[in-house]
Amino acid sequence: MTDLDHRPANLEAEPYGPPSGSLADLLERVLDKGIVIAGDIKIDLLDIELLTIRLRLFIASVDTAKKAGIDWWETDPALSSRAARDALAEENERLRARLDALEEATAESSEAAR
Repeated sequence: MTDLDHRPANLEAEPYGPPSGSLADLLERVLDKGIVIAGDIKIDLLDIELLTIRLRLFIASVDTAKKAGIDWWETDPALSSRAARDALAEENERLRARLDALEEATAESSEAAR
C-alpha cells in the first residue's frame, strides 16, 4: 500500500460542492428575504418591434410581500371573500343610487304630466 491509500485517523474528508442544506431551509430563506426575477422578451422583424413582453416575478412570503407594499390579493374579489363582499356592496350602492334617481325622474315626469 502507498501513502495515498491511508489517511491519518484525525484527518476528515472535506465535502465538495455547496454547503448541504435541506430544500425546506432554502425555501424558508427565499420566502423570508424574497427573490425578484425580471426579464424582457422582445420580438422584432426587420427592425420593427412586433411584440414586447415584460416579465416580473416576485417570490416571497405574505409578510415579506406586505412589507414591500404588495397586497393585491386582499383587494381582488376572485381571491378574497372580503373583497368580493366589498365589491358587491359597492355595486349595490351604485345600483340603489341609480334606482333612486330613476324613481325621482319618474315621479317628476308624472307630476308634470298632471
